[in-house]
Amino acid sequence: MNILIVKLSSLGDVVHAMPAVQDLRAALPHARIDWVVERGFAPLVARCEGVQRVIPCELRRWRRAPLARSTRHEWRAFRNDLHRQSYDAVLDLQGLTKSALIAHMARLASGGKRYAMANRTEGSSYEAPTRWVADVAIPVGPQSHAVQRSRELCARALGYGLAGPPRYGLGAADRHDNTVVLIHGTSREDKCWPEPRWIALGERLLAQGHRLGLPHGNDAECARSVRIAQALGARAEVWPRLSLDALTERMARSAGAIGVDSGLSHIAVALDLPHVQIYNFDTAWRTGPLGAAHQRSVYASPAPALEAVWEAWRAVTMPG
Repeated sequence: MNILIVKLSSLGDVVHAMPAVQDLRAALPHARIDWVVERGFAPLVARCEGVQRVIPCELRRWRRAPLARSTRHEWRAFRNDLHRQSYDAVLDLQGLTKSALIAHMARLASGGKRYAMANRTEGSSYEAPTRWVADVAIPVGPQSHAVQRSRELCARALGYGLAGPPRYGLGAADRHDNTVVLIHGTSREDKCWPEPRWIALGERLLAQGHRLGLPHGNDAECARSVRIAQALGARAEVWPRLSLDALTERMARSAGAIGVDSGLSHIAVALDLPHVQIYNFDTAWRTGPLGAAHQRSVYASPAPALEAVWEAWRAVTMPG
């Protein structure tokens, strides 16, 4: 059986779809699973166990210059790449017009079907074309965790049951590093945690004997990493700006992570690291860690207190 996953972006959403792949592998061990994703996230998807082929696209960039010669050339190349295989099941896990377009373009095998969500879920984007394109539109619960939504859609589409907690299939390196990763960067300023609290938290982690790693993805995050490191001293290291694959590999070797609601924090969960996820909004029920004893979310408005984050860290690293 040939299966195509369509989940294009963003980073956290891509990570949240990975447990569905592990369910598919367990239920249909002989299935071939391909995945269409934005090129920037392709190296991460390539790490996901069970994905046979990653088909990168660049819809975000192509939409900025749809009539350019380079766009037309790259679009044809992508379409040809997509059509190399016909599929028995195309699973649109995104629920947007752009993913519906890709699902519609995919080539079906004889008797193949396209599956998608029939409705919006709370706090998530949804656009009607995903339902129009699907051969089978599957209703999902209005309040669904992002991980469970994808797992349930795939299970109901292909007729198997779900069992056990989510597994992401990213694997993990041997954790020989005592570095705690401080994930302070996020796509929205209102998701950030106050800088003085990062410094105070870092002081406590250093007192425990940890080293600190400070990743960054843009100039503003780099400047914040530098300020935090300067306040904390030599055992706080500003990491170089790494590719997503290299950053994932480096995080996998760390002792744990504390971070705001961001793609990197979701990678920390997928790597099964001890992790505390900081929320300024009451959305952890939808995207936060799902019940593992060594992973917790902390929520408060306008932002969690230092003591709440510290107690959560102690709980995930010293349970019982």
